[in-house]
Amino acid sequence: MARVRGVILGYRRGTNTQYTQHALVKLLLDDPRKAGLYVSGTALYRDRYGNVYKGRVLRLHGRRGGVVVVRFKPPLPGQAVGGVAEVVKEEGGEG
Repeated sequence: MARVRGVILGYRRGTNTQYTQHALVKLLLDDPRKAGLYVSGTALYRDRYGNVYKGRVLRLHGRRGGVVVVRFKPPLPGQAVGGVAEVVKEEGGEG
């Protein structure tokens, strides 16, 4: 099981729309190009009140920056921007 911490940069945004259930998370890795290894992993964010927000890493955002798109359920509050999330990738073997 691989664990890495990441900083929540903000919501995924379009020209006229803000997707509050999707967050951009910059993974704190030695080599940002390895961020793709965490796709389909689980992300957890805990606020100061003890609430836990669980999400799933959907895809990379960009090519080299180490930023991923995470869909959280329930959506993250605005106070989560700038906070630290933990991303866990299960090391599974295929049959």
